[in-house]
Order: sequence, then C-alpha cells, then structure tokens
Amino acid sequence: MAQTQRKRRLMGDINVVPYIDVMLVLLVIFMVTAPLLTQGIKVDLPRAASRPITPASARDTQPLVLSIDREGRWYLNVGREQSQPLERRQAAARATAVLRRTPDVTVLVKADRRVDYGQVVDGMVMLSQAGARKLGFLTDPPPRAGATP
Repeated sequence: MAQTQRKRRLMGDINVVPYIDVMLVLLVIFMVTAPLLTQGIKVDLPRAASRPITPASARDTQPLVLSIDREGRWYLNVGREQSQPLERRQAAARATAVLRRTPDVTVLVKADRRVDYGQVVDGMVMLSQAGARKLGFLTDPPPRAGATP
C-alpha cells in the first residue's frame, strides 16, 4: 500500500473578509443614525447677513436657545425633554434657573420665519424678565451671489 501523504502547511495569512463585512455594517449604521443625532427643533430660519458667533464670544459654554417652531410652540435646549413644547411659565422657570446659575450665558432666539412677530417679541420679553442681559437671533446666511438655491 502506497500511501500518498500530502504535507499540509499552516496558512499564515489573515482573512480580512470578515473585517470588511464588519466595517461595512458599521458604515451603514453610522449613515442611518447620523441624521437622527441632530439636536434641536426643526425651524426654517430667516436669512440675514450677520457676523457668526465665535467661541470666545460664546464663552465656550452651550448657549441658552429659545426655539419657536412654525406653529408657535416654544422649546428650550435645557432639561430632560428638550423636544417637548413648553408653556410660557415653564419656559420662564427653566430660563430663570439657567440664568441664575450662569448669568453670562449667551441667550439666543431661534424662530421660524413664518412665526408671528408677536410670538418672537413675547419670547424675548420672557427671556429678558428671566434675567437675560443680551439677546441674539439665530439666522441662516443669505445665498451667495450666483449660487442656485
């Protein structure tokens, strides 16, 4: 009996196919979840040519932002449920608490362009009564000349 023996050698190469599969799965997961991580309320901001806020003027802290959506609902970017609309007294209480802790915090109003001007003024008055020293507005930059919208 003649036995033919083949000598099997160990393979020293790394099989990278599973790693590529894992990377593709992670890429898909990040592509799907990235748009969901945007913070804040959907607001169609008015366009205005203004100077952007620099980190030095923002004092490296998160600004207090009062958002007013298209339906006139108010939101503040503080608290556990930032995506829940607030009544005026709730917003005033939260803003007052924040401004007592950090009186120099930047205070911004982010209102939809279709909101009644009276709603925006009412929000500004509430923030002023809560202790805001300076108020700013969030806007989108105007389109550049020659750019298509």
